[in-house]
Amino acid sequence: MNEVAADVQVEVEPAYQAGESAPAEQRYVFSYTITVHNRSGRSIQLLARHWQITQSSGKVQEVRGKGVVGQQPLIGPGQRFRYTSRAVLDGPVGVMEGSYTCLDTTEQRAFEVPIAAFRLAGPNQIH
Repeated sequence: MNEVAADVQVEVEPAYQAGESAPAEQRYVFSYTITVHNRSGRSIQLLARHWQITQSSGKVQEVRGKGVVGQQPLIGPGQRFRYTSRAVLDGPVGVMEGSYTCLDTTEQRAFEVPIAAFRLAGPNQIH
């Protein structure tokens, strides 16, 4: 792992959105708030995202794209960037994991920041 990547931490706070979900139509909406902490001594830029979403049905969806929420934020040393996005699943439980492609702006070198798997679960879901 790149030395700068080791100093970039990603925190995730998922939440079920009951008001936007329609279980009778197999539509379960989740928000997830991500905070990217840059604990390195260099500025980084978040260039792209890659998500793998595994639904309770077993369906796996890959999502790739530039930046996050329409931005490619520059995150200075000791700074953080926070955003909220959404995922729509066909069942009440799912798992997301992925990575960000970032740029070390000092060395102009790209590196990957892994995002550990996190659970999306509607109310009263035990498994």
